Formats: sequence, C-alpha cells, structure tokens
Amino acid sequence: MNCKFFKGTGKALFFQWSFFVFFMLLSSHQLEAQDEKAQKVGPGIVKEHSRGLHGYISYNADKPADQSSYSYGMGFYSAVWPLITQPLAEFQIGLAGAWVTPDNSDNKDKPLAPIGTLARDNWPKRGPTWSSVFQTLEGGLGYWAGNRFRYGPPKFSMNATPQCYDYEVGSPGWSFFYDTEALPDNRLGIAQLSNRLLIPPDALPFQDNPNGKFLGYTYMALPFTDPTYGDPPTGDQSWTCFLSAANFKGPIAYYIPETWSKIGKLFNYDFIYGRGLDAKPGHMGGGAMEINTVPCFESQDEKGVTYSKIPQLQFPVDKQGRTMLVQDVVYYSKAALYETFKAWRDGGEPCSGRFDEKGAWKSNLTTRTPGYDQEGKKIIGVEKIFDTKVYNDNVWGLKWVDAKTEKFGKFPRYFRHEGDQLVAIPASEVPAKTNLLNKEFALAKPGEPYTSPSKGAWTNPGAAAGPYKVKLIDGSEVTYSWYRFVDQPSFQQYNWSQDKKDKLQAFIEKVHAQWPIDRDYMAPPTMGELVALDPALLVTPPKGMEVGYVPIVTNQKAAFK
Repeated sequence: MNCKFFKGTGKALFFQWSFFVFFMLLSSHQLEAQDEKAQKVGPGIVKEHSRGLHGYISYNADKPADQSSYSYGMGFYSAVWPLITQPLAEFQIGLAGAWVTPDNSDNKDKPLAPIGTLARDNWPKRGPTWSSVFQTLEGGLGYWAGNRFRYGPPKFSMNATPQCYDYEVGSPGWSFFYDTEALPDNRLGIAQLSNRLLIPPDALPFQDNPNGKFLGYTYMALPFTDPTYGDPPTGDQSWTCFLSAANFKGPIAYYIPETWSKIGKLFNYDFIYGRGLDAKPGHMGGGAMEINTVPCFESQDEKGVTYSKIPQLQFPVDKQGRTMLVQDVVYYSKAALYETFKAWRDGGEPCSGRFDEKGAWKSNLTTRTPGYDQEGKKIIGVEKIFDTKVYNDNVWGLKWVDAKTEKFGKFPRYFRHEGDQLVAIPASEVPAKTNLLNKEFALAKPGEPYTSPSKGAWTNPGAAAGPYKVKLIDGSEVTYSWYRFVDQPSFQQYNWSQDKKDKLQAFIEKVHAQWPIDRDYMAPPTMGELVALDPALLVTPPKGMEVGYVPIVTNQKAAFK
C-alpha cells in the first residue's frame, strides 16, 4: 500500500495489518502456485516469491506538549520519483503517506472493535482495546499490488478503514484496489469536493516522469455539517484531503462523518459512539517508507549456496549525494482552518482556505538506521551504501556513501544467503550458474475495468450531465459524469432532511466559487519544485454547472488505440 505515519510508539508495525488483509485476499491457487515453486531446488533452478524485501525507512516527528490541541490536521511534502524503471507486476512499496487514528487514549481496557469484525475476531494481540485497528485514515504515494494500470512512477491515493478492517474506502466509489466493482452503496464514504479534478479508482498519476519533485498533502478536519445526536450520534469532523501540486492546489475530497459513526449502530455497540474520527481528535506521529510485496528470484550455485535477486530500486540523488524524501511536517490545531471555516459556513465572512500559521506546529525530525529482511532473514550491508539523515531539522532523506556523480542512488538487488542472514553483494559476485543475472521480473499488464452499478445510489437521483471520457497517462480511459454535489452516490445512504442537504449544497457552491486551484492552501515547500498531476485529470465544469457540481468517475478501463 503506502508508507504510514506511525502511532506514538514510533515503531512501524501498523502497516502489517493492512498488508495482512491484502494477503488474506489472495486466492488459494496463487498460494498453491507459490508453494509448488518453493519446492524446486537445485543449481540454476530459479524459484520466485513475493517476499523479496521488507523494512521501514523511517523518521520521528516531535509534537508540542499540548498534543491534543494540534490533532485536527497533519501535512507534509513528499518526493515523487520512479522507484523502479519499469512497471512491474505484483510490486508494492509505499512512499510517504499518512496514518491517523482517533485518540482513544483515555480508554485502557474496553474493546473498540466489536465482535464480528475482522480485527476483533482475528487479531487478539491488538487487544484489549484494538485502538490501533479500530479506525484509520491512511493514503499517500506508492505502488500497490492491486493497481490495474501501472505506468512507471508512483500514484497518489486516499484510503481509510472505518470498520476495523472489514473494508477500506480509497476513492469516491471504490475500495483500496481490492475489487474492480464499486463498493456497496452503504459502504461508500468519500465525498468528492473538487469540481476541477477527477479521482479515478486506480489513484492519481503524475505528468511525465518526475524525479524528486514534491507533492504536498494535508488531512484537515473541517465542519461541513453540524454534529447530530440521533441514530447514530455523529460528530462534525469531515477529514478533508488537500493537495499542493504544480497544476492543482486545494481540497479534493472528504470523508463523510457518518462513515466513522455508523459502526456503532451496525453492531449495536453504544460504547463506541463518539469515539470515531467523526468526533475524536486524530492521533498522529512520525513517518516511514514502507517496503513490502517485492518480487524475488532465488537460486543456488553448484556448491549449494543460495543467492537472491530483487528488482532494482532507485532514489533521486543530488550533487551532494543526498536524497530528499519528506519535508515540512506540520500539525494543525482548529485555529489553522476549522474555526474560520465554521464561521463562514454559519454566515460569517468568507475564509480563504489558507492554513493559518497561528494554528500550525512545525515539527523537527529525527531518524535512525533502518533494518531490512527477506522472508524473515536479516539483510546486512545496506548501511554501507546509504543511511537515513535529517537535513536542517525539517527535511528527511538519505545520505549516500558514494553517489555524488550518479543521477540515482541504487538499493542493492543481489544477496548471498549466509546462515540466518543475507549479505548484500554486487552483481559481479553472483555465479553465472545461478541463472539470476539475466532473469527478468514480469512486467505489469492492464487489469480488469473498474465498474459502477447502473442502479441504486449511482442513478437515484443520478447524474446531471455526462458521461464524458478522458485518457490518462497510465494507459487507462476514465468515464465520468457530473453530479450535483449532494446527489453524488456517497450521500444517498443517509436519510438527511431536505434542509440539511440544501444548506450543505449552498455552502459547497460558495467554496467552489471562492477557492481556486492556484492558491496556496498549504504553505509552499521549503525547498525543491512541485510535481504536476497528469493534466488529463483536470476538467472544466459544463456551462451552468460551474459551482455546486462535481465530476464523479463511473468507470476506468484500459485505453486501446
């Protein structure tokens, strides 16, 4: 999936649960095929598996003493570059991303995950509270095994787990690459907010082949609607994703508050009312680049020594031998935007949407030498090639031992197995009789189309204009239609009053009219250039729909000439 922001311990263990869910979804015949390959051993017989590299390249970020006040937003700038030279099949590594959980630190022993959920029934070690896998707000830059349309560079995607990992919500219509069919109507959770940017289910691609330019993004809790005290009681926090790119700036979408509160009603569990991300402050910590699901070849030489090979991973390097990965990590209080946004919504003066520095905590970063393993065996020797480093307190990245004249720093790709550990070695030390040197990993092929139903929330009340089609740089064709904001599919599961819908619609029209896509909402990055999104993602509303309407993707498939 993607790198995550750590919980307070600073240990990068949280991602294992998302990754576990992914492997649970693998079909039995895939696992059987891997087992069959694993049984073949002998000189020159190459076997393949998907556990070629695991580890976390991480940093920690400090927070103020009054952490709860700065728990209503978090953002940073993350580098975008082609980690691999070609799009590979079944490859998954995350770049910098976000991890937010509701702050339930006051609860020490009562389960937040109801009986019957995936987390409660399968992960007893997360007890007694299951707080780390109750609800999460994730998403970011990365390569995911479930991507259907790979093109080289990474993509950007939102993601959330509102119900103890029973399902995930990654776009206004779909899960996080687990299925090509749209989510059931009652599991839709993201409201498309931007009227200028398409959000395809296979994530957002970038223009050209960016090499270390930065994408900024922030998750900010905003009050689009008032709290409700009915069935179920729901807070006013709509976690909204803001982007900062060269050709687009501003909010793209938000999670509807009921996305988090309805679990209590579904499981008839009153204890968790008011404990979801709709009502609780967000708990956020440091960050990492998460490495997982990397294809691997293994073979033996004539002496029975095992060698392994992974794809070439590369990192952009400047003339000083540095790789800049993340900069300007900032935590926000309600003074940054929530308060002026609510005042505007309630009839006050319009707010610009810019994050006010009086509500911002600019974090200082620290780091440590990362560790890596392959199938549980420790890898040694990587630290002789590079290590993590923090520059000027707020820029985190890598320092290469000998890469000053290279455009890219390269992670070792060959390893010699020595007992219970692996040693990183150059290609020159790999025996030719292993047949590894010329063995290539499978390239990705276009996947099945993402589809949406022609009934239910997608058609009642339905679109106001469309469908339209556009081709993206990733080789896909996206179909979309224009919906009145409150008529988009995600809202149709809720029995809201007409007055509530009218007020929200009217306010969204003001936001569309007064928040352009070329304004700095996040503060600009301290250093470097902004990356550009694929220009094909940018759309213009039809005449008469300039405000109050949003482009909802209804299909994404391979584009054939």
